[in-house]
Amino acid sequence: MRSLGVYSLNYRSKFRNGRMGVLAERNFRLFYVGYSASLLGTAMSSVAIAFAVLGSGGTPTELGVVFAANIAPMIAFTLGGGALADRLGRRPVMLAADVARCAAQGALAATLYLEQPRLWLFVAAALVVGAGNAFFQPALAGLPVQIAPPGRLGDANALLAIAQPAGQVAGPALAGILIAATSPATVIAVDAATYAVSAAALAMLRFTVAVQPGSRSRSLLRDLADGWAEFTAHAWLWAGTVQFALFNLLTWGPYLVLGPVVARDYLGGARAWGAIVACYGGGAILGGLLALGRRPRRPLVVAELATLGFPLPPLALALHLPAVAVAAGALLAGLGSAFGGALDATVTQQRVPQQALSRVGSFNLVGAFAFGPVAFAAAGPVAAAFGARAVLGFGAAWAAFGTLAVVAVPSVRRMTWLPADPPRTGHQGVGSVRT
Repeated sequence: MRSLGVYSLNYRSKFRNGRMGVLAERNFRLFYVGYSASLLGTAMSSVAIAFAVLGSGGTPTELGVVFAANIAPMIAFTLGGGALADRLGRRPVMLAADVARCAAQGALAATLYLEQPRLWLFVAAALVVGAGNAFFQPALAGLPVQIAPPGRLGDANALLAIAQPAGQVAGPALAGILIAATSPATVIAVDAATYAVSAAALAMLRFTVAVQPGSRSRSLLRDLADGWAEFTAHAWLWAGTVQFALFNLLTWGPYLVLGPVVARDYLGGARAWGAIVACYGGGAILGGLLALGRRPRRPLVVAELATLGFPLPPLALALHLPAVAVAAGALLAGLGSAFGGALDATVTQQRVPQQALSRVGSFNLVGAFAFGPVAFAAAGPVAAAFGARAVLGFGAAWAAFGTLAVVAVPSVRRMTWLPADPPRTGHQGVGSVRT
């Protein structure tokens, strides 16, 4: 028994010191379980809601309205969400978002069990969930510095980068099984339960960071102005945001719209496109795993070069390459997205003052995704004018150019990985942080 105890201690020591050692930290482990559960539920409910709308007599246009209602609050409320998270604390804002999303999905599921709901109820639930996302996501940008040791930030961000694609791969499959066995209402109820799990995990976190008084005397507009000053003070930060704003407009938005169309025309349709999407998710999981324990000397250069996988799938479709080549390109794109995203998030958390992280994250989110609706709406008409292959080929070229342009930025090339406990400096007037 004594030797078994020694073995157990040695095993725990190796685990704590290994690449997955950040999971030995109670706060991070609790949050990660709750966050992963909510992402899985979200991926499941997106399938269930589509079938529920159509099963209630809805048209594809009405389904599009429901999906748009989920996206619109992200654009409208993300900046305010970042300011509130830095002012009131990340955990209370995230808790409120989880409770609201749980209530919205629970009410929708209950109504589906009792009757055939009208379109407005689906839209209302989507608006609440989208608003919850708008407050949760910028708060999440600053939370890792509070729940993971400074030396483990990179590993924490790598694991967070794995959670979403894992949910996107597993969620639709589980949703399909549950819908076939029960109903869409059951899957939506499961999603509501996963938000409750996430809220419970957040509630159980223990913080040692002291609450600093005085931030409520400042206006939210002043907080946002200070956050904007912090955001624009770092060329490497805003250059990456501009890069992905144009990337989503010119490359990824058209790819997501036109990819299924081109796949239908020469790859055989939905099965091939489904495999390509699954390969992207699998690549993202692999990229997150590869990021564990990595601390490159020039993290932003490595992160940017990893995004050179993004041009591959649209280029393969533009060239009418076989499905296996498109899938391989999607796998490399997903790998680079998670790997580079983990490094980029860690650099931001190392270099931006903790009390401004959520506001900076909100500007990054809004800037990167603001053109998404334009890209989705314009892809079809532009493809009708110039051809889908030309649009995809241009998008691939632009993605490569954007990466190389950002690598040429001096502050990107000079950026180094900081030691475990770096000094934190920032602009005067940036508000205090609460837990």
